[in-house]
Amino acid sequence: TVENSNDDDEDDEPAMDLDEFVESGGLEDIDPNRYVASRSAPVAEVEKPRTYDLHITYDKYYQVPRLFLMGYDENRKPLTVQQTYEDFSADHANKTITVEAHPHIDCDMPTVHPCRHAEMMKRLLDQLAENGKELGVHEYLLIFLKFVQTVIPTIEYDYTRSIQL
Repeated sequence: TVENSNDDDEDDEPAMDLDEFVESGGLEDIDPNRYVASRSAPVAEVEKPRTYDLHITYDKYYQVPRLFLMGYDENRKPLTVQQTYEDFSADHANKTITVEAHPHIDCDMPTVHPCRHAEMMKRLLDQLAENGKELGVHEYLLIFLKFVQTVIPTIEYDYTRSIQL
């Protein structure tokens, strides 16, 4: 056997008894590094939005698209006419937006009256032309929806592309 004279681990004291070590507080029952305690943060109430089904029809008299709306509350119950008007621009409620019979469904719905659509769409198309841009036929409805958004500012659409006027 080889004896190591530089051994610093040699102690003349006997090893500590495990029971004494636990009683002295040397061993914690719960290791604070074992897990991170979750703090219960206050959960913010998220307001569920109203939703709308948009019905775009073609108005034969005015020869333009026409928008009808069917609104639902946060529980998917149909909105009353008064509740629907809360979501419309005050300048347009009861003027541009009226309640009329849907041409294909047997019910009355709020609709953006088409009497000014052609004039407004022509103005938007002229603005595009002045900026050197051309609007394809397939993009006409996107421009129409942007126009409708001025009347009903609380409605947000999911656009897949942007159109700059």
